[in-house]
Formats: sequence, C-alpha cells, structure tokens
Amino acid sequence: MDIKKLNLKTSWLVAGVVVILLVLVFGNRMFLIIDAGERGVIFRPYTSGLDRENIFGEGFHVVAPWNRMYVYNVREQQREETMDVLDKSGLYINVDVTVRFNPLFNTIPFLHERFGVEYVNVLVIPEVRSSVRQVAGRYTAEEIYSTMRQQVESEIIEETKKTLGANFIDMRALLIRSIDLPTQIKTAIESKLTQEQEALAYEFRLNREESEAERKRIEAQGIADYNRIISSSLTDNILKQKGIDATLDLAKSANSKVVVVGSGKDGLPLILGGN
Repeated sequence: MDIKKLNLKTSWLVAGVVVILLVLVFGNRMFLIIDAGERGVIFRPYTSGLDRENIFGEGFHVVAPWNRMYVYNVREQQREETMDVLDKSGLYINVDVTVRFNPLFNTIPFLHERFGVEYVNVLVIPEVRSSVRQVAGRYTAEEIYSTMRQQVESEIIEETKKTLGANFIDMRALLIRSIDLPTQIKTAIESKLTQEQEALAYEFRLNREESEAERKRIEAQGIADYNRIISSSLTDNILKQKGIDATLDLAKSANSKVVVVGSGKDGLPLILGGN
C-alpha cells in the first residue's frame, strides 16, 4: 500500500516537473499578451494551417505550444526614405520622402500570407520607391524642383496609395521633404526663375504705365471735345445774354451795390462799384 502511494506521488511529481519544464521551455509561446494597437494571427502547422477567419485582439491569450501566434503592429507607422531618381532627361535627383501607413485591421491574415511580418521592407518601401521613380521620370528636374512640385507629389501619393491599398495597407500620407539637385543645375534653375519673375514684374509695370497713358489720352480727348462743342455753341448774342443774366443776379444780391452807367463793350452794362 505504501508502495502504491509512493508510486502515485512519484507520478504526480514527474507530471509536475514535466509541466514546469513545458512552461519554462514553451511559456513564451503558450502565454502571450497582445498590446493596444496590435493584432494577432495564428498558424497551426499540424492541423488547419493559417487561420484566415479569426484575428486575435488585445489582451491575454493561451496558445498551444505547437501552434504559433504572429503579432502585428496596426498603429500608424512612419518611414523615411532617401533615394536617387532620374528625371525625364536622365538627370539624377536626390529625393527625401516620408510615408505614413498602417495595416488594415481586418486583413492581417492575408497580409501575413502574402508578405509576412517583414511586409514593410518587402512591400511598403519598395512600392514607395517604385512610385517615386516612375512619376519623377515623367517630368524634368526644373518641373520637379519648382513649377510642378505639387502635381508630382499628388501623382506619387495617388499611385502609391492605390498599390498599397490593393495589398492590405492603408497609406495615410506621403510627403516629399526635400529635392536636391546638382549644384550647377540648381543654380541655373534658380537664376532662370529669378529672371522670369523680373520679366513678369517689368511687364506688369509696363502694362500699368500704358494703361495710365491711355487713361490720360482719353481724358484729354474728352476735354478737347468739350471745349470744341462749347466754342462752337457760344454766339455773340448768347454771350451778351449771359452777361445780362450775371448783372441781374448781382443787382439782386443783398451784399452788393451796383451802379450801371451807360453800357460797356459789346453793349453789356458797365459795373462801376459794389461791396
């Protein structure tokens, strides 16, 4: 009886040791916590393989030691890339790009199946580089550097977003931080832009002066036309009548005293005095 009890205790002890060993060896794979902003996908090598239906959310999880849980960061991430690209003329341009993205929460199993945990280096960065090179090849260095920079950036964003979206990645933003040209090319472009601005300023001043000259010419022509019309309409009789009317108005004024003696030149009354 004592031997049976001893064997039973030994069995439990052995089982306990085995459990402890399993926990020590496989504990990291059996017990895991998925943090906020993470999702997990499980792979069962001896049964169903990759589980495409279930995505594990935040919290504590127990996984059989022969299975494996892959945890993905689904927060917004940022990568900065510096690359050399060729413009339309074959000129080398150095471009600094920042891309912000995150995996689509509900497509983690498919992302894992197609690209794996290294999807950033396998998918995101190569696609960003490819889009930048393709779009840059459609424009000259001057257009990329100055006149059409915003359009170039918009096309890069559109093409990269489309490609990444088709592969389970939500691209949130893509920014061109800087564009660096060879010194001689950069100087030539800046000089050309300066000259163009000066030419536009000169053309503006010239147009303004021409407009002012035209305005004065029209004004002078109007005055000349007015004087000509007035001169042609003033006869001697009209002038006499105007003089008589003015004299009568003065005579009626309470602040004037008019003495009229005979007549003045052209038959108009002669005003000798008044206050």
